[in-house]
Amino acid sequence: MESRRLVFRNYLRILGAFCLWITADAQMKIPPETVQQWASEFSVQLRELTVKYSGSLLLQKKLKDVESIVKIVELNGNHLVREYADEIERMLGSKMKSVKRLAESAEDSDLYHEYNATLEFDYYNSMLVNTVDEDGNYIELGGEFPLEENEHFNNLPVNTQQSDIQVPTNVYNKDPNILNSIYNTEALNDVFISNFQKDPTLTWQYFGSSYGFFRIYPGIKWTPDSNGVVAFDCRNRNWYIQAATSPKDIIIMVDISGSMKGLKMTIAKHTINTILDTLGENDFVNVIAYTDYVRYVEPCFRGTLVQADLDNREHFKLLVEELHVKGEAKIKNAMKESFKILNEARVNGQGSMCNQAIMLITDGAMEDFESVFEEFNWPERRVRVFTYLIGREMTFAQNTKWIACNNKGEFVCICASHCSVFVFAYTQSRLRSPGYYTHISTLADVQENVMEYLHVLSRPMVINHDHDIIWTEAYMDSVLFNTKAQSLLLMTSVAMPVFSRKKETLSHGILLGVVGTDIPLMEVMKLAPRYMLGAHGYAFLLNNNGYILAHPDLRPLYKDGKKLKPKPNYNSVDLSEVEWEDIDEKLRTAMVKGETGSSTLSIRASADKGKRPLYLVNNYFYTDIDETPFSFGMVLTRGHGSVIFMGNVSVEEGLHDLTSPDLSIASEWTYCETDIDPDHRKFTQFQAVVRYLQGKEPDLECTSINPALTHSSFVCAFCYAVADSAVCCPGDEVLLQQTLFDAVVTAPVEAYWNALMLNDRVEPGVETAFLGTRSGLLRIMRYAGAEVRVAKRFLTLSDKDNLFTIDHFPLWYRLAVENTPGKFYYYPVNDKAGVKYVVATTAVTVSSGGKTAMAGAIGLQMSLDLLEKRFWAIAKQCSNVEGVCPLSCESPDLNCFLVDNNGFILLSKDRNEIGRFFGAIDGSIMASLIKMGMFKKVSLFDYQAMCKNSHHHSSSARPLLTPFYVMMALIRWFLSNALMFLLDFNFCGLWHSDYFVNGKMIIKSLTLCFSAHKQRKVDALQPCDTAYPGFMYDPSIRETNSLIKCGRCQKMFVVQQIPDSNLVLVVTQASCDCSQHNATVKCNRMKSQKVRRRPESCHAYHPKVRAGAELLHTLTQKQQCVCGRQKTSQSSTFITLQQEDATECGRASTLFASLLAFTASLLISWTLPGWA
Repeated sequence: MESRRLVFRNYLRILGAFCLWITADAQMKIPPETVQQWASEFSVQLRELTVKYSGSLLLQKKLKDVESIVKIVELNGNHLVREYADEIERMLGSKMKSVKRLAESAEDSDLYHEYNATLEFDYYNSMLVNTVDEDGNYIELGGEFPLEENEHFNNLPVNTQQSDIQVPTNVYNKDPNILNSIYNTEALNDVFISNFQKDPTLTWQYFGSSYGFFRIYPGIKWTPDSNGVVAFDCRNRNWYIQAATSPKDIIIMVDISGSMKGLKMTIAKHTINTILDTLGENDFVNVIAYTDYVRYVEPCFRGTLVQADLDNREHFKLLVEELHVKGEAKIKNAMKESFKILNEARVNGQGSMCNQAIMLITDGAMEDFESVFEEFNWPERRVRVFTYLIGREMTFAQNTKWIACNNKGEFVCICASHCSVFVFAYTQSRLRSPGYYTHISTLADVQENVMEYLHVLSRPMVINHDHDIIWTEAYMDSVLFNTKAQSLLLMTSVAMPVFSRKKETLSHGILLGVVGTDIPLMEVMKLAPRYMLGAHGYAFLLNNNGYILAHPDLRPLYKDGKKLKPKPNYNSVDLSEVEWEDIDEKLRTAMVKGETGSSTLSIRASADKGKRPLYLVNNYFYTDIDETPFSFGMVLTRGHGSVIFMGNVSVEEGLHDLTSPDLSIASEWTYCETDIDPDHRKFTQFQAVVRYLQGKEPDLECTSINPALTHSSFVCAFCYAVADSAVCCPGDEVLLQQTLFDAVVTAPVEAYWNALMLNDRVEPGVETAFLGTRSGLLRIMRYAGAEVRVAKRFLTLSDKDNLFTIDHFPLWYRLAVENTPGKFYYYPVNDKAGVKYVVATTAVTVSSGGKTAMAGAIGLQMSLDLLEKRFWAIAKQCSNVEGVCPLSCESPDLNCFLVDNNGFILLSKDRNEIGRFFGAIDGSIMASLIKMGMFKKVSLFDYQAMCKNSHHHSSSARPLLTPFYVMMALIRWFLSNALMFLLDFNFCGLWHSDYFVNGKMIIKSLTLCFSAHKQRKVDALQPCDTAYPGFMYDPSIRETNSLIKCGRCQKMFVVQQIPDSNLVLVVTQASCDCSQHNATVKCNRMKSQKVRRRPESCHAYHPKVRAGAELLHTLTQKQQCVCGRQKTSQSSTFITLQQEDATECGRASTLFASLLAFTASLLISWTLPGWA
């Protein structure tokens, strides 16, 4: 036994010795001194290459030569932010004045207009203009309407001498009320033109009528959809809704009892979605479903109100689609819960603190609910109750009507038919035409009925005659969708309500419509010159709710396949989701409250689509924009971002160098104002600058310098600190002055590049040299022709990331200024076409008076072939070895990588690995480098991410597919489709004579009906919050090596810094693979109640409005809501109505259903009760 132990021990000793020998042998395979030699030699060659072909030393020398004539000053952020805010106030104030003139003109026209029920009036219908019939004659309402492309209106064909009218398909375009109102507003044409002449920066001006038509200037040709339908209704737009009403708290109560199944539930869901669409971010909402118990549609929002921003509204819509019917309706508890939520919000100062309303959607109320109103709402009646009765049963109609009448609401009856006709009558106070009937032919017209509650809420404001100017949340402009910087694709609108001032209807509170104009947010942000803010500085704008209107990090679009689409929450991105280092939200709170001040934050920023972390210290300056709900903020990065240098050159000298063929300037910046005079809009910024300096366009607004004084020098004009005060001059002059100076200073570099091309053979693979300055000046030298150049897209107009835009400085510029001047920064590029190349860039500086400022960046773009050729040749060399080196990166036993300071591979044997994160290729080594401290992990967050979302259903179970199940499913499918056909065809509706007037209306109406009921397509990607890591190299650790034990093998690696660069050389054994790397974290978005500033005005009550029954529309005849035809002297005997006094409250809307369809519906209900 003992002998066996001795043998075993000897065996272990031998095995251990063998392992030590293997380890020693492994360590000898990669001598660190050899790797160091490779790194040093490659550093020398790389620097010689980039310095030679970029001309960086020459540019730095020229800047040194002019130091005696430049002045470096520190920017005063407090004065700059106020100056820019004043400019924005003047711009937005001009738009408000234009809107006020429109409102005054529209009210004056109505005051002196007498309603004419037989008025015949031809107008320009935007969908019909320039349309001819088979004989070549212009059709009715479609006369000749000249259109010309206009640069100011995104090159759309427009008529700047005339407005025209857009009418939705479901609105009769020759209705007497429509004609009278259009005739009324003809006077707006002169005001439109006058406004545009006074303020040439105005874009679209418009009037949205309460009857549904939309007058737009300049006139356009309106294009319907592929089915010939115009679904746009101005009354559904945010600018109309916000101008017509004050902020509101809304509780939507929907009955989901068993009696609501089938088509009733479909209509109820559509009604909820329509109500949600009438809300904006100044409103608050919740949705409660009730049967014999109370159920919150979103349990997370239990007992509270949430802001009705786009994100929350869309979230509610998704949840509403999942509602299913069951049980018995008990309205009392749900009503109590709703009142409690609204009362608590009012008492605690939450919500809108203005209008409050409950929207009850049901097919009947049979409880004794008077005690609820006595306890919570009477006698003050602070909460209005609007009731929407769905279905043909009239047993409990009186109860739901009583609820509305006794709580300052409105009663609407919507009968359950799929595509039929609503019939309701209006009083003369609204339509000036007693007994006038409107025929609506689709379920989509539930929207028309729901919208009427807005007119009830607007009544106090109208009677008070309060013309509150409103500013909308940001929204997407489709024309700019693919043409401008992503964060500035957004618009805002300023609007004002228009009232009837006639004495006989003054107490009725008649809203005529809303006037407004659009403002591209890009134009607003141009007033904060990009060049003054520096490489990492920026300006931003947010509203009273803390939502971003403009910010360089706002990303409103996402890629779905090959298409760019707006994110569901694109206009409800909070400032805290972008400036996420503002942990205590002190910056956000101050700006939302409209305060003026400044703060400093140490932040983790990122560049190159979030891949490259940057540690910055940002100084934030902010103030409010008077007479708007907006706040303006500005960021100056501490250090190079807070100083600017200026130099003086003559106009003659600067103009000579500015006209070099390789020079361009930032096309999105404003050097000269080309949008004021229509004759100047054809010029690019570069053309405008040159023509102005040449004296060819003296009327251009560029600077106050007289271009005729060609030997004069510009006078420095900007804000800078002097002791404790500041000297401020108009900053617009600085940009053109500095551009001319930069053109002169950088001109020798162009000559140097040309000399290289002529006198020296350019090494293959050296493709493009470039430089840029803070003034937006860009010089480019293409060493290689387009036919041989790898990076064909680099620095072209489509390469937005590498150009000066209104959003940002070029990526190579931003990376250069955050690194040591004179030391090149190298990084790999994998462009959209899959082409891979390398960019090298470095910063150049200028010093004066003991201060140093960044003057610009210069660099070189190279092909991978060039670097690979150099590196693989060097990696064959060994120190102290004669003959062939036994160690080489070309050996299959070694893997060699050039990795940049953020961990991305710049060079590898496998081209597919270039541009990828090194940890994804060899996670074991990356983990070791992080552990050693050579790389540091930086946590970054993206609160605008889009994540894949699996759809959840109430139950994942399904019944077994028995023969009986299959048979019943087939029967149900057949009968359901047959029923839908009958409902869509609607024989009853064909009795109406109007359908024989225009056969096309039937087709269009059915199209609207089907489009309204298409199943909602849910995007595969949903908004989410993500945390992800970035990595930064610690340059104090120049080299390291180690051995990784992994399973049955050991892996050696050596890492060596490449001197004078941001690169490291990583050499590893290829025979042992033990990598693993995973650093993705996902989290769900949660509700958040943040500080907000409420609109200043609120109109919730007026004593002239009847407390018991505020009527927007009242019936002119006694009628009851049943599915049938209104009995009149000329009525059909199809169904005879019982008569009822309905003049006290609301509007009863009837909807016809085909008798045959109704019978089929009953048959299915009786035959297949369990399969509905």
